Amino acid sequence: MINAPELLLPAGSLAKMHAAFDFGADAVYAGQPRYSLRVRNNDFSTHQVLQAGIDGAHARGKKFFVASNIFAHNAKLKTYLRDMEPVIAMRPDALIMADPGLIMMVRDKWPEVPIHLSVQANAINWADVKFWHRIGLTRVILSRELSLDEIEEIRQRCPEMELEVFVHGALCMAYSGRCLLSGYFNHRDSNQGTCTNACRWDYKVKNAAEDASGDLAPAQVIDLQLHQALAQAERPLSALHQQPRHPLADQPYLIEEAERPGQLMPILEDEHGTYIMNSMDLRAVEHVERLVKIGVHSLKVEGRTKSLYYVARTAQTYRRAIDDAVAGRPFDPSLLRALQGLANRGYTDGFYQRHHTQAHQNYLRGASEADLSQYVGEVLAIENGWARVDVKNRFARGDRIEVVHPSGNRDITLTRMLSDDGAEIDVAPGSGHVVRIELDPALDRALLARYL
Repeated sequence: MINAPELLLPAGSLAKMHAAFDFGADAVYAGQPRYSLRVRNNDFSTHQVLQAGIDGAHARGKKFFVASNIFAHNAKLKTYLRDMEPVIAMRPDALIMADPGLIMMVRDKWPEVPIHLSVQANAINWADVKFWHRIGLTRVILSRELSLDEIEEIRQRCPEMELEVFVHGALCMAYSGRCLLSGYFNHRDSNQGTCTNACRWDYKVKNAAEDASGDLAPAQVIDLQLHQALAQAERPLSALHQQPRHPLADQPYLIEEAERPGQLMPILEDEHGTYIMNSMDLRAVEHVERLVKIGVHSLKVEGRTKSLYYVARTAQTYRRAIDDAVAGRPFDPSLLRALQGLANRGYTDGFYQRHHTQAHQNYLRGASEADLSQYVGEVLAIENGWARVDVKNRFARGDRIEVVHPSGNRDITLTRMLSDDGAEIDVAPGSGHVVRIELDPALDRALLARYL
């Protein structure tokens, strides 16, 4: 019999934690302030909330992991064990760690505490995994840069170690997240948990030329004929290999970030393209069946700064994919469509399958997109057949709405809508408003998405 892997979701807040569990997660993870890479938008910043999260998870028979995965500078070593003591006393199910020195300190002081190796530690081969097993770790979160075949070999060679992989969420343009951009631009170190997502900013490309000193300087603007370049990019690789190299590919360029006008930074391009900066988002739901058969212990969703709707939708979708795989049912392509309704930068399956064409790199779609549906509201309560809805985005009478609920989703068409004080209205204007719609009382605490 095939064992079902754990489905692991980000928490970020108590509400998101409970939504993750409601929609099918087996475990959640949350960052420890000061010592994790999940500092921003994290409600678990106080011991009281962290304790409530751990206790709440255990009360539901679920697990709660605490991320403590920075690479620490000397200053943080002075306070680390002292600050960890109350966290260890809360009895989290494991610590997620990356720094060998911090791991050594925890193993020496609390040898009974399970430690999972963070993806930040870049475990990419079976010898890595065996090393960390000898150190006493109980799970390794493998690097995102591995293929399915490589994961399978590691599983076969290291049957004694639990393995975890990412299946959904943002991808960093740096190797397993070891990025220096945020620290360079804003003096906020990604590896200390304060990443400002510099790879996602709005950059403009400027033509450049070498000046007398050998530095790059802005050149006279020329027509890059973008439409022709895009058409060229969509041609098959075999056709590209038969064409001479475009002369514009060998020219230097400068980039200008939208909030730093006049600060021009050089960027070069080679025959493979230019690698800045905005990766597509990972979506590997179509590979869940293979990962289940390989015997991966945990499938992880990334979700830093993401909404409650994102947590609920991804948990629901990957829960179905896991259950189908364990039951031997074929992959349901509608799961791809369900995830398309989330804001995304275009999807890729990352490195799980090698030799994708250049069309899989996110050169053209840099902004977040929600092609199918948009999260528009959260049901607060239902009384006498009328649901009070906390509005997140605009929707109107006549819209077709998907009601997302742990008991199963359903579609409705809005025929009536009231303001919170009972007046008939046609439009819910947007965030900050509360409206009432007719809804089945069994759908309390549902989330609403408007079909586009």
